[in-house]
Amino acid sequence: MAVMLEHPMTIDVPGSPRFQELCRTLMRMDVPDGYRAEIIGGNIVMSPWSQGYYLPIMRSIRTQLEPYAPQGHTVDYAPYLFTFPTAERAYGPDVFAAEGSAFRTRKRHIDGEALSFVAELTSASTRDSDWDDKTPVYGKSGVPVYLLLDMQESAATLFWNPSAQGYGSRLTVPFGEKLHVPAPFDCELDTADFEAHEPEG
Repeated sequence: MAVMLEHPMTIDVPGSPRFQELCRTLMRMDVPDGYRAEIIGGNIVMSPWSQGYYLPIMRSIRTQLEPYAPQGHTVDYAPYLFTFPTAERAYGPDVFAAEGSAFRTRKRHIDGEALSFVAELTSASTRDSDWDDKTPVYGKSGVPVYLLLDMQESAATLFWNPSAQGYGSRLTVPFGEKLHVPAPFDCELDTADFEAHEPEG
């Protein structure tokens, strides 16, 4: 059963009046079970949450990165919305690492500046957004590391060296190989178990 948010509700988010209104609308939406709502390309977009067989992959990422996370940062795959007011975007990444202090709030959104890492697992419905919308926004917003798991191509692409122009470095490997995750993690990520198999039946 979808849960309605209590009303009235104020949205304390920086950005243009248009972005603030998008955030207000998004937070008041009655989102159907199994879906998440994000602000992508200036529009509110609903897409299905990750399918069940993605969970072991997301847990693996968290388990492998947690020991190397910057001090005070949390690595998780809980559904949180991170806002990027300058880009007028709000994303709910599949896996993230962010400053723990950013969650000491009653707000329903978290400042994207708190992020040190994001990972997205593509699906047929989100693949274009993960590549074409989120990649430049994460890079231009200064997120240090972006891991894009292309589940349709069975390949992992790592982006780093963010700047005002986007990410300056990227590396793609097929699932099964190891990836070196650069600072602020500086560790090896094993992708051996990232191949997603469709459940039987």
